[in-house]
Amino acid sequence: MTSNKPIYVTQPYLPPLEEFYPYLEKIWGSKWLTNGGPFHQELEIKLADYLGVDHLALFANGTLALVTALQTLKITGEVITTPFSFVATAHSLLWNGFKPVFVDIHPETFNLDPEKIEAAITPHTTAIMPVHVYGKPCDVEKIQKIADAYGLKVIYDAAHAFAVKYNGESLLKHGDLSTMSFHATKVFNTFEGGAIVCPDAKTKKHIDDLKNFGYHDEVTVVGTGINAKMNELQSAFGLLQLKHIDKAIDRRREIDAQYREQLSSVLGISCPTIHADTTYNYAYFPILIEKEYPLSRDELNDKLRQLGIFPRRYFYPLISEFPMYRGLPSAAQSNLPIAKKTADQVLCLPIYPSLEKEHIIRIASIIADRK
Repeated sequence: MTSNKPIYVTQPYLPPLEEFYPYLEKIWGSKWLTNGGPFHQELEIKLADYLGVDHLALFANGTLALVTALQTLKITGEVITTPFSFVATAHSLLWNGFKPVFVDIHPETFNLDPEKIEAAITPHTTAIMPVHVYGKPCDVEKIQKIADAYGLKVIYDAAHAFAVKYNGESLLKHGDLSTMSFHATKVFNTFEGGAIVCPDAKTKKHIDDLKNFGYHDEVTVVGTGINAKMNELQSAFGLLQLKHIDKAIDRRREIDAQYREQLSSVLGISCPTIHADTTYNYAYFPILIEKEYPLSRDELNDKLRQLGIFPRRYFYPLISEFPMYRGLPSAAQSNLPIAKKTADQVLCLPIYPSLEKEHIIRIASIIADRK
């Protein structure tokens, strides 16, 4: 029998509570709560190993990781980015005093369209900040080729890309830096949290300084850093999550396949494209509500919510439509037709490890009802 309990777009994966108790006992016993404690150090090492990267710096959240990554690379002026993302992507630019320049997205990947980047480059452009939207890889080769040709830095917002591999290697290795989010809604979470993937030990050391107010040692401050350290509770929870992460991703893969099977014959509903060269983490399950479907995206969203199912119009509205951005020339809708169309059509369906098959069938049947 189907439960009447509300079904949300995502729920955090929570391992058995009793497994967390030994970590709490060690934290209470050591009285080391933050400032690079033993669990923090252990999680950095184990995450880097799991993700297939050389160096990783943990952060209190993903936004602070973005802000610090931009500061690390000494970027100035204009940064090319996408309007189809969570607002923290562009906010991190404003926090650093940079001007976001929005470029349209590709209609299949929903990522920054590399064919549109060169036209947006000016003498003031110093970097490109793409987003691996829903964990789908950007066209990293084309973006890097453009960056090399114009002498630009590349910072990837990889908030959705935990454990994603492209051509057999970690997607996080691309660009000058990649940042991650471990928010409670993500595939891997530490309540709040984030990280920067660093290319070498020297860069990691500088980032570690910046996330601790800029302190290089007890008496030396090397920059206007911020307090962005991950505490021991978050780190311990991350270590526990890591023990279960493969099982959680496997379950997400099953849910993705079940949705595809149930929705494959529904006219006017398109599901995300998958490619053989990518190992996905199935962070989200977005669908597009096409013109052949009898309801608009908003009408379907309202219908599902009335029945206790809470999808998300993710990402709607575009970042470029918020008051602090819509005055920018690059924010004009005429400059972003694919992004605007996608934002008006997209709906992310519930996907998380504890979602039961009966719920998936129910959600798909409501969509297939077309009324």
